[in-house]
Amino acid sequence: MANDLKKETPVLKVEDLAVAYKIRGGEIEAVQNVSFEIGRGESQGIVGESGCGKSTMAWAVLNFLGSNGYVKRGSIKFQGQELVGKEGEELRKLRGDQIAMVYQDPMQALNPSMKLGDQMREVLTVHRGMSNAEAEDRCVDMLSRVYMPDAANVMGRYPHQISGGQQQRVVIAMALLNNPALLIMDEPTTALDVTVEAAVLDLIAELRREFDTAIMYISHNLGVVARVCSKVGVMYAGEMVERAPVEKIYAEPQHPYTQGLIRCVPKLGADKASSQLYPIRGRVPPPNNRPSGCIYGPRCDYAQQKCIDERPQLRIMPNGTAVRCHFAEEIDPANWVATDDIKLKPAKEDVTKNKPILSLNNFKKYYEVVGNSIRDVLGQGEVKYVKAVEDATFDVARGSTLGIVGESGCGKSTLIKTIIGLEKSTDGEAKFLGFDINDDISERNEQIIQELQMVFQNPDSTMNPSYTVGQQISRPMIRFGTVPQNQVREEVVKILDLMRLGENYYDRLPRQLSGGEKQRVGIARALASRPDLVLCDEPVSALDVSVQAAILNLLIDVQREHGTTMIFIAHDLSVVRFFSDNVAVMYLGQVMEIGPADAIYAPPYHPYTEALLSAVPIPDPTVEQKRIRLEGNVPSAMNPPTGCRFHTRCPRRKLMADGGKKCETDIPVWRQFEDGHRVFCHLPEETLKSFEPVITAAETA
Repeated sequence: MANDLKKETPVLKVEDLAVAYKIRGGEIEAVQNVSFEIGRGESQGIVGESGCGKSTMAWAVLNFLGSNGYVKRGSIKFQGQELVGKEGEELRKLRGDQIAMVYQDPMQALNPSMKLGDQMREVLTVHRGMSNAEAEDRCVDMLSRVYMPDAANVMGRYPHQISGGQQQRVVIAMALLNNPALLIMDEPTTALDVTVEAAVLDLIAELRREFDTAIMYISHNLGVVARVCSKVGVMYAGEMVERAPVEKIYAEPQHPYTQGLIRCVPKLGADKASSQLYPIRGRVPPPNNRPSGCIYGPRCDYAQQKCIDERPQLRIMPNGTAVRCHFAEEIDPANWVATDDIKLKPAKEDVTKNKPILSLNNFKKYYEVVGNSIRDVLGQGEVKYVKAVEDATFDVARGSTLGIVGESGCGKSTLIKTIIGLEKSTDGEAKFLGFDINDDISERNEQIIQELQMVFQNPDSTMNPSYTVGQQISRPMIRFGTVPQNQVREEVVKILDLMRLGENYYDRLPRQLSGGEKQRVGIARALASRPDLVLCDEPVSALDVSVQAAILNLLIDVQREHGTTMIFIAHDLSVVRFFSDNVAVMYLGQVMEIGPADAIYAPPYHPYTEALLSAVPIPDPTVEQKRIRLEGNVPSAMNPPTGCRFHTRCPRRKLMADGGKKCETDIPVWRQFEDGHRVFCHLPEETLKSFEPVITAAETA
C-alpha cells in the first residue's frame, strides 16, 4: 500500500508558480500562474518562443535564479518535499544527486581547467561516497552508454579537446551518473548534428523505460518534443497557455498560440511550391509590458473585446486539454485564413530548367597541416592535408535554390566559403556567370564580388556594433554604386520594408535588435548590392520557429521577386526540403547524393541520406519512422577511409555481393536516375530502388 502511494506521488509538482526579479524601482514577474506535474517515467515537454519563461522555470526548480530572482508565490514539490525556501547544504544534496540538469551550452557545466574524468568522478565521490576506482568504472560505463567513442581515454582529456557534440554527451553522462529521479534538459540538442541528436533522444527514451526517470524537456523544436515527450506544456509570455498529452497537442491544438506554432513548422514532405509557412505576427511582449487582458491577445487572429478586458484562466476542455483561452471551443484551426501580410507571392515557372549560374567540376579544397616536430618545422617532414572538399561537381540553375545537408565537418561551410572567395580553392573548376572564381576574394573582379554575397549563421559576428542598421545596409550600395548617392536612404528603406522592418529601424544599433531582426539586417545587407547569387550558411538554425518561418518566407519572396539564386546550408532536413529546389548531401568532403528535392527524400537514396532521414525529428507523433543509427564518429578528413568514405559507418554495405569489400578499396561510381538525380554508391541500381521509405504517415481508421 505504501509503495502504491509513493508511485502516485508526482516526482515534480508545480502549482501556481510565479517567479519575479527585483529591478531598480520594483520587480518584474517573469513567470506567472504555471502549474504542471511529472510522474515517474513521464517526460514533460515545455515549448514556446524565446522569452516565454521556459528556462526561468527550470532555474526556479533548482533555485538558480541569481541574487535578484525569487519565487514570489506558488509551490514546487519534489517527491512531495517542498523546494521553495530550501537553500544551502540541504538543496545542494538534492542538486546533482536526485535532481540533475543538462544545459544547452555544455561549457556552462564543464570546468575548462579540470580533466573530464575528475569532474565526472566528483559527482559519485561527493554524493555516493564511492572510491575513485569504483567511480572511474561507473563513469566509463556511462560514457559508453551515451555512445562516446574511446570512453576510457576521454576521461583523461580536457573539455576543449573534444567536440561540441562530445561535450554534450559528457554533460548528459554526468547528469545520469546518480540515476536522478528528475532530469531537467534545457535545449540539450540545439547545437548537435541530426545524427548525434537522434542518439541523444534515443538515450532519453531509454532512460524513461529503464530507470523510470521523470524528465522535464525544454525546447523550441516541436519535432524533438514529439519524439521524446509524453506530455507537453505550451508557454507564452511567462504563462502556460495549453497543457495536454503529446498526441492531442499535435492533432487537436486548442490554443491559438499552439496552432500558430504548428503552422510555422515545415512538414518533411512539404515544399515551397505547394505549401507555405505562416509566421505568427508580432513578438512576445517583454515582462514589464504585458497586456492586462489575454497576454496573447495582440497577436491573436481571434481576439475580441473580452480578450482585452479580461485575463483568461486555465480550464479543462471536454477532450481533457487544459487551455487558457476565452473562446477555445469556438475556434476551428481548419477554418483559419492567412492575412495578406503573411501570404507569399505566387511561384513562377520551374526555375530548375534555367541555365546554370554556377558550375563546379572536380572542385577541391585542401588545408595543409604542419606538424610540430623539428623535421616538420624545417620543412623536411611529410606534408599532410585536411581534405575538406573533394571532387564537388554540380550546377546551380539561375533563380533556383540548392540545399546542402550533412553532419558537422562534412565540408558544407568550407564549400561555400571557397565559392565566395574567403578561401582559395586547391584544384578543379569553378565558374560563376562564366567567370573563373578559383582565386581568393582579394584577386577577384569587383563585379564578381558584387554579384556574390553571403548570409552568415551568426549575424552578431558580422555586424559592426558601432554602425547603425542604415549605415550597414547602405555601405554595399555606396561601395558598388548600385544607386545614386542621393537615393541611398530611399533604397535602404525599401529593403527594410522588404525585410518587414520599416524605416524606424534605419537609425537603430545592433544591440537594439532581437536575434531575428539582426538576421533580417544580415539578409538585407547581402541583398543591398543586388547580387545574382546569395550563399546562406545556417541562417535560421538558432531562431525560434516563428522567426524561422518569417525568414524563410522572406527569402522565398526575395527569390521570386528578384530571381535571386541561393545556396542554402542547414542541418534541419525539413527546412532544406521545404526551401530548396535541389539538394546535395555531403559526407566527409564529398557529395554523396544530389538531385531534385522531392527525389532526395524518397527511395532510391544513398545509405547516408537514408540514415539522416531516419534521424530527423518530425513534429508529428503519429508518423512512423525507420530507426537507422550510424555507429562511430565521422572519420578524420586528414586521413579519410579508402574507397567509399562512408563505408566505415554504412549500415547497407553488407548488401554487396562481396560483403562490402569493394566499398573499402574502390571509389564508388555515380548512379544516374531520372531528372538529374545522382547517387555516389557501389550498390546496384535495383538494390537502391528496393529500399523502403524511411518515413510513412500512420494509417488512420
